[in-house]
Amino acid sequence: MLAEQSISFWEAIKLSAVGMLIVMLELAALAVFVYLLSFIIRLFEKRKSKTASPAPILSSQPPAVGVPLPQANTDKVELIDTDEATAAVIMAIVSDKSGIPLNRLKFERIKKVED
Repeated sequence: MLAEQSISFWEAIKLSAVGMLIVMLELAALAVFVYLLSFIIRLFEKRKSKTASPAPILSSQPPAVGVPLPQANTDKVELIDTDEATAAVIMAIVSDKSGIPLNRLKFERIKKVED
């Protein structure tokens, strides 16, 4: 169409402005499409979560008959150069970081180490 014609500077500016306007309109339409799609998906997820039954809360249920409850460790811990509060914090941190319940851990000795 314009293969053998030359265009002026202002016509080139107009042509590039029209091209950029078309691209911006397409991007705006794509953004609206993505927003509507995510809105529809959120509606389906809300509807799905309302119909799903809630998960049972295990902590409020009484223990099964004949299943022994875990007992706390009654052995004494030997504290060397540390007080009971610091030892309690250390035991809590070890339990938290390892993911093992505190009543399953057995501490024999806690010793303060100087650098």
